[in-house]
Amino acid sequence: MSETERDERRERGESSETGEENAVGLTGIAARPLERVPIRRRGSQVTTAAWRLELTCDQGAGHVTRVEGTAGETYYRGDGLLLGWDQERLAELYRVLTAPAKGEPPDLDLPQLG
Repeated sequence: MSETERDERRERGESSETGEENAVGLTGIAARPLERVPIRRRGSQVTTAAWRLELTCDQGAGHVTRVEGTAGETYYRGDGLLLGWDQERLAELYRVLTAPAKGEPPDLDLPQLG
């Protein structure tokens, strides 16, 4: 994929990874921007929020949900193509797809409150 195609995908809110760059064995990845979603955990009476990363690739579609626990633990849940993946593989996929591109600052779009 050329730099121009990557820039166009990034402008549309998608990121992409080629087969050589991807560390988790997927090719042709197109990821949507992170989305904040409500979740409920077993044994909890409270609804909290988590980050969901939706993606499509040559192998299929799925999403990774990142859940931050009360004691500072982080858990990942895979759905669709990613259902059944272990925690380490989901964490690596999430890290690869949410990392800023080389030479670019992190995308910090913080809301101004008050």
